[in-house]
Amino acid sequence: MNILYEEDGSFKVGSIMTDNTTSLQIESLSGKRSKVKATNVMLRFTQPALAEFMAQAEALSASIEVDFLWECCPPDEFGSEQIAAEYFGHPPSALEAAATLIRLHSAPIYFHKKGKGRYRAAPPDVLKAALAGAEKKRQQLALQARMTEQLTRFELPAEFTGHIDHLLYKPDRNTIEVKALEAACAATHLSAAHLLHRCGALPSTHDYHFHQFLFEYFPKGLDFPPVVLGTWAELPLATVHAFSIDDATTTEIDDAFSVEKLANGNWRIGVHIAAPALGMPRDSDGDKIAAQRLSTVYMPGRKITMLPDSVVETFTLRADHVCPALSMYNEIDGETLGILGHESRIERIHIAANLRHDTLEPLFNEETLATGKLDYPYAGELKLLWDLAQKMEAGRGKPSDNNPQQVDYNFNIESEELVAGHPNDRVSITQRRRGSPIDKVVSELMILVNSEWGKHLAEHGFVGIYRTQQNGKVKMSTVAAPHQGLGVAQYMWSSSPLRRYVDMVNQRQIIAMLRGEEPAYPKNDPALYTTIRDFDTMYTVYGEFQKNMERYWCLRWLQQENVEQVEAVVLRENLVKLASIPLVFRVPSLPEALPANTRVQLAIGEIDLLDLNLDARFVATIEDAA
Repeated sequence: MNILYEEDGSFKVGSIMTDNTTSLQIESLSGKRSKVKATNVMLRFTQPALAEFMAQAEALSASIEVDFLWECCPPDEFGSEQIAAEYFGHPPSALEAAATLIRLHSAPIYFHKKGKGRYRAAPPDVLKAALAGAEKKRQQLALQARMTEQLTRFELPAEFTGHIDHLLYKPDRNTIEVKALEAACAATHLSAAHLLHRCGALPSTHDYHFHQFLFEYFPKGLDFPPVVLGTWAELPLATVHAFSIDDATTTEIDDAFSVEKLANGNWRIGVHIAAPALGMPRDSDGDKIAAQRLSTVYMPGRKITMLPDSVVETFTLRADHVCPALSMYNEIDGETLGILGHESRIERIHIAANLRHDTLEPLFNEETLATGKLDYPYAGELKLLWDLAQKMEAGRGKPSDNNPQQVDYNFNIESEELVAGHPNDRVSITQRRRGSPIDKVVSELMILVNSEWGKHLAEHGFVGIYRTQQNGKVKMSTVAAPHQGLGVAQYMWSSSPLRRYVDMVNQRQIIAMLRGEEPAYPKNDPALYTTIRDFDTMYTVYGEFQKNMERYWCLRWLQQENVEQVEAVVLRENLVKLASIPLVFRVPSLPEALPANTRVQLAIGEIDLLDLNLDARFVATIEDAA
């Protein structure tokens, strides 16, 4: 005697070895013996033979029309043998009973299982809805299959249009587009970014990285809402004429300087800071925008400003304009260059010139200073500021740059478009040693005003946001504390209010202090701690993004220049830095135990602008090659 039984949701057959009433010992077609509960037995049969039974039952089941079978069903619960007799018109054979059972079991939309061998026909309205859902699913699977096939042929499905950013940066795995993309990635062994790039979905590899950053941190886009600046009282006009020193691409000119000879033989050195806080008081529309962005975002070839262009144009210290400014005048001894006193004012200042690094540095540098070559505009003023900067640096006992030997890199992008990122853009990367006379003059004067204004706020009982360093750790605090790295008793950021929100917050406090008004932020104001938290977070994020984009343009430069071999310096283990550009990466083939600073020759292999990686192979150490 043989049985048909159910196990794990499927039907199997076997021959009875022992029947123990509640259970049976059976032998399967493969000869394996097992124990089956009697409650799982669906029917017993002798014909056809065990080896042929399931094949014949399944073939007969496939011929049963599900719609007609459903019409044969009574409205109430029924047994499979009952409906088999109704369908075939006679008491069913074992084969017919098995075929009917298999058919009922395989159509759960039509027949709802109620127990062992028992079912109930789905009500007409329920069946209609279920069939509609099944058809929709079938169509979706067909659509998914079609999109997957297109992607594997590197064709972009029309359904992907307008959804590329979500597919790349925040894929929803419940959507058929993402399922199709994942299937195509598995078939082509490509990442989603590489596959979509092959399909032409990415205008450029640059935009892949740029849009990823925007998607996460600027989901509403880069446009600013309308901003209405507040009004401020008429300010006195300073008698001096100031000049700024900035990079050639700088539009947010925060600081300028003036030099004036006093009747007593001393000098009066003015440091003038743009004053956007005058037109953007706390909680104004402009303040809310700045508090949201927190800082200007920099990258080669473009930037995302903290403030709208209209605000920047109002307050930036442009040449040939009279601009509102927060000024600190420092009386300097005419012989010793010692600082005799400070005076701060809120005023209008005439900006006579915007000096730019690229044109100023060939004229104002260590060599020209040593030879006394001072035949260029503002040479006398710059020489005095240089002497003062050296005096102040020595007085602090700390260099204004903690690593004066470090080299900075300038990226210049020649673009066919209004903004950088086009595949045909060309990049040039030039070196600039940190700690030049230009750097030192600007940094020392900024340290001076940021330290002194921080001191004055604390003396007047005003809180501010300070940068402190103790035991090598830099942090932001509302308490004036030493900055050991700079060698000052207190230090705050207040000299770049067009580019950093912390500076604007501190500027509001300084203005209120000078006017004798209540502080914009009282002690223990939660807004200060929120600003510190948010600024720390976003300043780090923006810095990492800038590094990634600089890495991108370094890789572009290697491609552009068709570099095949390049010199690098070992940093540690298999980590190296190229000698000519600021690109750091690992070279697995580098010999073990090469000491740091060893110069090596590398062969450049494949460059991946999407993953920001490159393959490089060790060739030789420079000494060995020589």
